[in-house]
Order: sequence, then C-alpha cells, then structure tokens
Amino acid sequence: MAKKAYKIGIDLGTANTLVYMNGQGIIYNEPSVVAFDKVSGKCIAAGYEANSMLGKEHNKIKIVKPLAGGAIADLNATKANLEFVFEKMANININFKTTTVLICCPSEVTQIEREAMRNLAIKLGVSDVFVEQEIKAGAIGAGIDIFASRGSMLVDVGGGTTDIGVLALGDLVLTESVRVAGDHIDKELIKYVKMKYNMAIGEQTAEQIKKHLGTLRNDATEKEFAFAGRHIQTGLPSKMIIKQSEVRTIFFRAFDTISNHVRKILQQTPPELAADIFEDGIVINGGGALIDGVKEYFEETLGLKIVISTNPLTSIVEGTKLLLQNRGNYLVKPMD
Repeated sequence: MAKKAYKIGIDLGTANTLVYMNGQGIIYNEPSVVAFDKVSGKCIAAGYEANSMLGKEHNKIKIVKPLAGGAIADLNATKANLEFVFEKMANININFKTTTVLICCPSEVTQIEREAMRNLAIKLGVSDVFVEQEIKAGAIGAGIDIFASRGSMLVDVGGGTTDIGVLALGDLVLTESVRVAGDHIDKELIKYVKMKYNMAIGEQTAEQIKKHLGTLRNDATEKEFAFAGRHIQTGLPSKMIIKQSEVRTIFFRAFDTISNHVRKILQQTPPELAADIFEDGIVINGGGALIDGVKEYFEETLGLKIVISTNPLTSIVEGTKLLLQNRGNYLVKPMD
C-alpha cells in the first residue's frame, strides 16, 4: 500500500504534547515527560509511563520535562519526546517526505530553539516543517477569527507560562509571556506545605492538592484535602490535611500577577482594537480556564467580559488545522 502525505500539527506544551492529523483528528495526548537510563543515556519511557515515574525514580533513571517555564529546558529530551511521538504514528501509513508538520511552541522559545526543533523534525524524516507560537493556534482553536480586521484577546494559562496576546489580521499585534502558570502554583504549594506543615511533598501531590482545592472564589465552601508526604523532622511518611482557604491564597497571588500583565497589555493596545476587545471580551484558554471561579475573577479585576474557551486543553492542537491549510500565508483566510 502506497504511503500517504498528511498534515500534522504538534502542540509541544510544557505539560502535555498533543498531535492532530488531518482525517484522523487528535491522535496523541500525553504528558511532556521523558525518562532516560543514566548509564546508557537512552530514552526508556515517555508520556504517561514516564510521568508515572516522577518523584519515584532511583539513581539509574533520570526524569526530564523537555520544556520548563515556556522554554526548552533540555534539547535531548525534546528530541526524545518527538521521536516517541513519531514512533506512536508508525502504525499509520505516512510518507513523511511529503508530509507537512507544524510544531506549536510557547512564546518564550527563542528563534534558535525553534530552528533546533525544526531541524529535529527534519532529521526524523519530515521535509516540510514550520514552527508557530501556541497562542496563535490556541486562538483559532478557541473559535476566534484571527484573520478578521477585528481585534481579539486571548489569555492562555498553561503549565509553564501564561501567554497573553492581542490578535488581528491573521497575526499577533501584542504578546507577552509570564512565567506564572500551573507549574508555578505547584511549586508555591510545595513551598507552603514545607513551611506550614513541615512536610516534603512532590510535584504529583502538589498537582492533586491543586486539582481538589484550587479556586478563585472568596465565597467557596471550605473543603479539605488529606495528603501524604515525608515529615521533615522525623523523616518518616506522614499525612496532613490542608484547607481550601490556604490554597486559595496561593491561587490569588498567582492570578493577581497574571491580571497585572493582562492590564499592561491592554494599556498598550491600539484604541480601535481595544474597543473591539471591550465589546467581545477576553477569551481564557489553557488548563487555567478550568479553575473554579476564573471567569468571575477576571471580570471583577479587569471589568471586562470574559469568555471561557469551550475546549481549553485541546484548542492549540485543534487550531493547527487552519494554520496547516494556510501554510506560509497568514494575511488571508484560506478558502474552504
């Protein structure tokens, strides 16, 4: 059977890597985590399997997150992650030499790092590769017509960064990336638990606390969550209970920082685009869009209409569909 040419969109996110393929939809959605054998240096696991090892590895295994804080933290891990993704597509009859691949990455990734990612894909056998910012694809996937002359604003609260962008006529007018997002909140929770409860916890436990108690509502019913870790004084496993009001304080600090940066971008926005944003509102995207009370929080702090993306976790990779159709020309919306 002759191999086929496809259009493939890859969302190389800090938290998760997702892949879209025309005619197939989203074919891959796993954590952006890679495990290496320290002796051989070979990749032994990636995705869900590697993520399950976080905080549990021994001295012969190294767990790496390829992207951190919106930038490439480890190029070898990025390569291994992409190789793992391409291996997962091996059962699909793909002719990589005639296939177009779009890699979406955080705004903080430099031009040199983008070129490095492009070269990685070429080495894996893909001849046509281009790289775009996640926020542009995310806006399309969230239902924004970025090709219109009308201005729009997207706030993507992801894992490593919060990307803020004002878009019009097919491209970004203003953009800023803030290293305050899901991972930042996890680290703040780890620090707080250590200080308040004398307990050492890992990233996965912090993530559980965040998911169970995370809220931006002042009037939220007080909930509690029992977590386990290592007591710093005794060195023994122990269990404690944390209250939602404690976690809420950490969330407010993080989102107050994000809100200040959104306000700064709005102050720099050209008047005509600002008028459009006032009428249409700001779209919230990414995992942060799922936080309890996030809509009401931004409406109160910014005094503007807030729209929560209908598919905040997959909008970036879904937005690659239009960018792949429109390869190389972002000023004119493609014909259907």
